[in-house]
Amino acid sequence: MELDLQNPLTIQQYDGVPSLFANESEHMPCLISFPSSELRFTVRRRALALISHAKFSYNLDPLLVYLAVNYIDRFVSKHEILEKRPWISHILVVACLSLAAKMRNSDLSVILTDLTREEGLEFDARSVQRMEAIILSTLQWRMRSITPFSFLRYFISLLEVEDSSLTQAFIHRASDIIFNVQHVLKISEHNPSTTAASALLCAIQDLMPHKISSSLSAISSCEYLDKDRLLECLGLIQEIATAGCEASPNATGSCTLTPPSVLDRQCTSSGSDTLAASSKFPRD
Repeated sequence: MELDLQNPLTIQQYDGVPSLFANESEHMPCLISFPSSELRFTVRRRALALISHAKFSYNLDPLLVYLAVNYIDRFVSKHEILEKRPWISHILVVACLSLAAKMRNSDLSVILTDLTREEGLEFDARSVQRMEAIILSTLQWRMRSITPFSFLRYFISLLEVEDSSLTQAFIHRASDIIFNVQHVLKISEHNPSTTAASALLCAIQDLMPHKISSSLSAISSCEYLDKDRLLECLGLIQEIATAGCEASPNATGSCTLTPPSVLDRQCTSSGSDTLAASSKFPRD
């Protein structure tokens, strides 16, 4: 069965919206482990650069790539990496893309074969399968990832948008925002639901700014959301956009807010971008 990122739970697991919110934390990276290991930053940065290159070189499905990056982040944050070897990031990317392709029922066999031979490295099928097994064990076989995409339609339902074309426009713009901020590690501090709500509000601000006040009121009234965290995430996404951290083939290398620096930065009310966010998204 193909994994639908907007509805990741199987029929047996599915118990409505509460299940998504109740289980989303199990599909997030453990960020507390990152500050103790510069090696984790190095492996992640290199892996994201490689997967970004593969995405644009082979025109990969963005949802498949998003899922693979989710696996990378969760794995790197939970698995102890002891050696600084350039091939670690490479085989991690190949294995995570392979797992994501299986979950999305996509055939990447030719592309993955090409990737195993890039940069003077070559991994045989058994090595890739071994890496997949390590990833599966580390992630406790939780591969039907709950991501921000899982919550977009739910939050739109709170807005009572009757025009289906407008709904699609909101989803498309919010999805672009989610894709563009995934590489910024600090985004991972926020639950997928909070990221989804923030991205949707940013999309509304872009497409129908006169609706932002009522939309914020409707979404922030959701019993599952922390309004302060929602506003913090909104400010962070605006900060990323202001810094020009758009997804690109070399985004992880050229972005002003690199993963290590973003992790250390705090989204506070003293920053100009957050002040701008507060004026657009009032707390009351």
